[in-house]
Amino acid sequence: MARAVPALQRAFDILELFLDEPELSAPEITGKLGLPRTTVHELLSTLVERGYLVPSGRGSTRYRLGVRGFQLGSAYADRLDLAREGQLVAEEVAAECNETVHIGIREGTEVLYIAKVDSGHPVRMVSAVGRRLPAHCTAVGKALLASLSRQELDELYGAEPLRPMTDNSITDPTKLREELDGVTENGRAREYCESNDAVACVAAPVRDHYGGVVAAMSIAVPILRWSERSERELAETVVRGARNLSERLGNRA
Repeated sequence: MARAVPALQRAFDILELFLDEPELSAPEITGKLGLPRTTVHELLSTLVERGYLVPSGRGSTRYRLGVRGFQLGSAYADRLDLAREGQLVAEEVAAECNETVHIGIREGTEVLYIAKVDSGHPVRMVSAVGRRLPAHCTAVGKALLASLSRQELDELYGAEPLRPMTDNSITDPTKLREELDGVTENGRAREYCESNDAVACVAAPVRDHYGGVVAAMSIAVPILRWSERSERELAETVVRGARNLSERLGNRA
């Protein structure tokens, strides 16, 4: 691997301070990074010249982020492909747990699966990219629905009974709302034989750079390999995977 350039590393160290601070002065940057004062002033001058930092006001000795960083971030966001990024992260998660991993988005009251990696086990969940399922019957769907307001949920479901897929499916809208409250609190969703009599799932929401939920990741397991321990371990795995995908989409929360 090629040697890192120290001056470039220091410039990035300065820029990254502004991820947590709206404004900083040269002495504050010097104190936070422990760099020589002369070095900090030279780097600041260069960053200002290139538009990555700007003085906070006329004659101000404090600095804030400039428009150049915004332009780069916007270009990055414009080039992101949720399905492609989701597939890459799903492959990493599947390699870790050797179970089927899905990425899904919500369209109305349905989940649309946009990425999938199969388990290596001979007994595994059978599904396909492009398949749609009722959101209230799936862990992915619950992770997505939990991000909606009560008014949005009422508009989607009202008070009528929900159509089941199995005997374990939630059919009571009130019970669904109660479960979604738990998903919001725990940051993860679960499903036990609600869309398939032989499959259990855990899921977690995926957020974009604005913090909004744009997708969810799930791990699906045949119930013959399901237990309290496996559920706990897979839940931790899917939360890490969803967080990784969120970071790839620009989320920093």
